[in-house]
Amino acid sequence: MIDVAEGHAQESQSGLALLRPRIWGALHRVPSRVAAIVMHPTSNFMGHYLLEPLAQRGVAALGLNSRYMGSDVSLLLERTIQDLGAGVRWLREQGYEKVLLVGNSGGAALVSLYQSQAEQLDITATPAGDPIALHPSQLPPADGIVLSAAHLGRSRLMEAWIDPAVIDEHDPLSSDPALDMFNPDNGPPYSADFLQRYRAAQRARVARLETWARAKLRELRSDRHGLQDMAFVVHRTLADPRCLDASIDPNDRPPGTTVWGPPRVQNYAANSMGRYTSLTAFLSQWAPCSRGDGPACLARTRVPVLLAEHTADASTFPSNHEEWARAAAGRITRFQLHGGNHYLSGQPALVQQLADRVAEFAHAL
Repeated sequence: MIDVAEGHAQESQSGLALLRPRIWGALHRVPSRVAAIVMHPTSNFMGHYLLEPLAQRGVAALGLNSRYMGSDVSLLLERTIQDLGAGVRWLREQGYEKVLLVGNSGGAALVSLYQSQAEQLDITATPAGDPIALHPSQLPPADGIVLSAAHLGRSRLMEAWIDPAVIDEHDPLSSDPALDMFNPDNGPPYSADFLQRYRAAQRARVARLETWARAKLRELRSDRHGLQDMAFVVHRTLADPRCLDASIDPNDRPPGTTVWGPPRVQNYAANSMGRYTSLTAFLSQWAPCSRGDGPACLARTRVPVLLAEHTADASTFPSNHEEWARAAAGRITRFQLHGGNHYLSGQPALVQQLADRVAEFAHAL
């Protein structure tokens, strides 16, 4: 366990965690000059599939949880990088000369944001305007970054996955049939005209949500004795046409699925991506104003990068890989895990292949 900086009053429902905020990790310790740290904003990575294979290859490996593990309702990315920094600092204190950040899935944008701020700190407030005390000592720079099945960032996911057919934000069943990707009249396959209108409508919906969130926050805070935040629901957040039409951004993924199951079921599910949030957390994570754009952050860093492209991933695509590659042009090494799904589930040989490449990269730092 590692002590971390104190946050706001309701970021956790645990009174003990509020009194003494801590994060938890699992270290696979081996004699080594280099250690890797694997972290996600909310997922429990203490049992990550790379930890033991990396240790077997002479790389100490720490699976670390953020203070928001299991719930992103109040998550602030600006606070989450403090937690990652506590892990990096702790590894330095254990004597490891080099630290490697492994950004898997949603952890990719997190480690990119972290390293960009570790190299050049410029955040003084959250997107909601709340001051946040970040200090360079809390964000020691790492020495390299690995990206694997790398999402572009939570705000980028929301823009690509949100359902633009929603008519009424308070009614999850309301729908404009002309913008409904599940309406067979529209496809699949989807025409170029439909996709252009669809993507524009997605951007417009996210922009409306951000405008509403900012206005509601100003309204609440106009009374100095009033509320400082409010929870709300974002309905239908998993409607990327690529889930049904494998000819868009083609790779080896099976058509008609997401990493969590059937697209329409997950889109309407009671719990899905970004479903429950708060005004401040939405602005920090999911809105266009979020600082969590992974490639934009990676472009601000100077360390070497290794990019593992899972070719059968149903949620990261060739265009994503190209965007990551452009962001780190001149210092990035790319390789493909042929047939790799998002989680490398049921693919132990690919886990070993990934571990080989990550360990080789780590020992070269």
